Amino acid sequence: MRESQFTDRDEAGRVLAEAVTTRAPELVGQGTLVLGLPRGGVPVARYVAEALDGELDVLVARKIGMPGQPELGIGAVTAGGPAVFDHRSLYQFGLDPERLEPEVERERAEAQRRLLRYRGDRPPPRVEGRPVVIVDDGLATGVTARAALRAIRAREPSRLDFAAPVCAAQAAPLLSEEADDVYCVMQPADFVAVGEWYTDFAQLTDADVEEALAAALHRARR
Repeated sequence: MRESQFTDRDEAGRVLAEAVTTRAPELVGQGTLVLGLPRGGVPVARYVAEALDGELDVLVARKIGMPGQPELGIGAVTAGGPAVFDHRSLYQFGLDPERLEPEVERERAEAQRRLLRYRGDRPPPRVEGRPVVIVDDGLATGVTARAALRAIRAREPSRLDFAAPVCAAQAAPLLSEEADDVYCVMQPADFVAVGEWYTDFAQLTDADVEEALAAALHRARR
């Protein structure tokens, strides 16, 4: 066990929330929209939303895998935004984005399905003219985060930030072109995978995401 590990996503969320409110106190009480990337980003985002006295919702982004090696992410897509690719990977493997279009459409459809399940008949939150923070439980290559940021940027928020408890050192700077600010509690030089920085990194279910969203809605209505 690493001394710098988070116990679980709950602890990571509390620590990240403190980091965001310390660095950006102007976001507190300003109607900030906090968007968690499911599944793992939503329980983390819940704490950030509470600390900012903001609104919690979801933004579904899906990894686009390399043909024959779907676990190797070379791009990402949201339910409505454009696909984003890691062009270094495309060049390395000699891939053309057009060849990946069937995979893009499959993952976009899955993102739409999940978004419908998580949000149900609730209307999408207003983005235009308000500050938005996108939250995940970790940042590895950054391609999923870039897809999420571009999808929201197109909806004209007044400010758009990204936050994660742990980030690969080489990935965080790549988001500076997409986000107004990036919050990373840890940027370990020996980063390999997000899960190694958590003692408990259990796989979450759709029900876990729905529970976190329901709790946030209950808090907002009190």
